[in-house]
Amino acid sequence: MTAKEEFEIQLKDHVEVLQQHISSEDGQWAVKGFIDVFRNVYTISSDTKIVSKILEIHLFPKILEFSQRHGYRIVLPEHQNHYPDISFVKSDDESVKFAVDFKTTYRNPDKAYLCNGFTLGSHGEYFQNRDSTKNIRFPYKSYAGHFCLGIIYDRIENTAIDETRPHKLEELQAIKSVVGNFQFFVAEKWKIASDKRGSGNTANIGSINRIMDIINGDGMFSQLGEDWFDEYWINFNKITIPDNKGGTKKINNLKEFVAYRNGDSSLIVPKNNSDPSKVRY
Repeated sequence: MTAKEEFEIQLKDHVEVLQQHISSEDGQWAVKGFIDVFRNVYTISSDTKIVSKILEIHLFPKILEFSQRHGYRIVLPEHQNHYPDISFVKSDDESVKFAVDFKTTYRNPDKAYLCNGFTLGSHGEYFQNRDSTKNIRFPYKSYAGHFCLGIIYDRIENTAIDETRPHKLEELQAIKSVVGNFQFFVAEKWKIASDKRGSGNTANIGSINRIMDIINGDGMFSQLGEDWFDEYWINFNKITIPDNKGGTKKINNLKEFVAYRNGDSSLIVPKNNSDPSKVRY
């Protein structure tokens, strides 16, 4: 077993501890809001950025326990928005490093088998130049693996939460959580990647959206392999080929890239947003 395989197994085993840490018995988030010195509790917004940050803070003590149990030290980024969220460095062999990013997203309220998706890091400077330290804690190539520790959740209807008034501490148990029904996953980021950017024109890799495929690591590159993932995103929108109108275009989809490189296009896993319960075999 490789160090990467062992790390992934350890992290997946730890997910159950994380689940119990943040969830009440009825599946709600254990965090109800924030408290002031006068013992007033203020509910928080369901804004995804706020939820994501508080979840990270809530989970961090258990992540620290994980690192200590398995012989890693944690190295955090020196600047906000640098990659990754956490670097795990083996205490007895500092050449062994793993990058872990927290990823949180919510289920589609109308199609619960889909989530809103998320970004998987930049395909810019540090991804293309594997020796670079720009916007990354250690050079990309120094990591033995790049993982997502993800949480998929339900947003609670805003009508069930009154954000306009503070609550007394004695009312804590009666306060409705803004999110709940958590589902954790651990995956190498290349296994859950799509071939599209995840945030408009920024240089961020997008994820797939079907929850079953995320949990199983069945992204578009999952059968092609990590080398294809690297090569595709290093060359994203850089290679020029003829179009069918007598002009040229840039390659920005996996099918055209695999064909250009004479690969086996049958290994591409199409991005599938259909309801898995309705698929006939």
